[in-house]
Amino acid sequence: MAGRGRLSLQEHMAIDVSPGPVRPIRLISHYFPRFYPTAEPALRPPEPRPPVAPVRSAPQPQPDPEPEADSDDSTALGTLEFTLLFDADSSTLHCTAHRAKGLKPPASGSVDTFVKANLLPGASKASQLRTHTVRGTRGPVWEETLTYHGFTLQDARRKTLRLCVCEDPWLRRQRRAPPLGELRVPLRKLVPNQARSFDVCLERRRLTKRPKSLDTARGMSLYEQEGEAESASEERGRVLLSLCYGSQRGGLLVGVLRCAHLAPMDTNGYSDPYVRLFLHPNTGKKSKYKTSVRKKTLNPEFNEEFFYAGPREELAQKTLLVSVWDYDMGAADDFIGGVQLSSRAGGERQQHWRECLGHSDRRLEVWHPLDGAPLQLSD
Repeated sequence: MAGRGRLSLQEHMAIDVSPGPVRPIRLISHYFPRFYPTAEPALRPPEPRPPVAPVRSAPQPQPDPEPEADSDDSTALGTLEFTLLFDADSSTLHCTAHRAKGLKPPASGSVDTFVKANLLPGASKASQLRTHTVRGTRGPVWEETLTYHGFTLQDARRKTLRLCVCEDPWLRRQRRAPPLGELRVPLRKLVPNQARSFDVCLERRRLTKRPKSLDTARGMSLYEQEGEAESASEERGRVLLSLCYGSQRGGLLVGVLRCAHLAPMDTNGYSDPYVRLFLHPNTGKKSKYKTSVRKKTLNPEFNEEFFYAGPREELAQKTLLVSVWDYDMGAADDFIGGVQLSSRAGGERQQHWRECLGHSDRRLEVWHPLDGAPLQLSD
């Protein structure tokens, strides 16, 4: 090799300059054994490292889990337990609100609730009653009875009771927040003088088209049946009268006890009612009376009595006119409704008048619906 000056490329590649035995060149399959199942792995798998214990942080407080709810929206809103009793003897409807369970909290997070009741169809404020407010719980217990006076068998056949669980707006800026849930009960299913308990799921509020009638009829289109809208818009309310002919005093004792479900006449949705009495024909000074005024109410209670002297036979030929008015300061009073009692009247009005004058010292109390038309007198 010394006689040669230069080596060719082939000769240079043939010289093994690395000491030790010649090692074969590794194939590509040795580096990727999963693509070549027949090849033997040449690389050692990495030695397993001892497991490192995870660093645990301090336990964080977890919020109370929400109660599980079904897929049905009504179940998620909760349930309401209440009892209904129609007392036919006293013409009253008693609704006892017991408790609610599983109420869904509103967006504001408040859980201060009360129960609001309405009789439909009819003026909303005239039949609106409510319980006291229970604060700070999803399972409020009220145990409070709401009473409707002047509730007759005819009302039970055609009316529906609407119950709403509402949020107390004392901390809310919105005065008319939607109810948390509501339900309705057709009162025709009630048996007179027999209490019935309910445990019903609350439903979402049903919005329907507002009727074109007066604002006092707002809400009655929610549950009214066909043919009831017209009668509901004409309803003016009712008055509870007591008649008794006293044999010792020799005259008729008329008691104005209360009114119920009066039509609102003021812009605030209420009235300032009072009752006028007129015995016709009668030329004496004691033929006209009127009660005191009750402010801002549609269900006033008077409990006032008035006396008309005269023999029984003479009183039987006369007519007692009872009218309910809304007092307006500085303006003419508004007529709400009236009723006539006489031997020439029809139905319960005639029966009430005749039974009273047919028996002495016997007090009879009857609810009379008011007529919206002005009273017409004939000599």
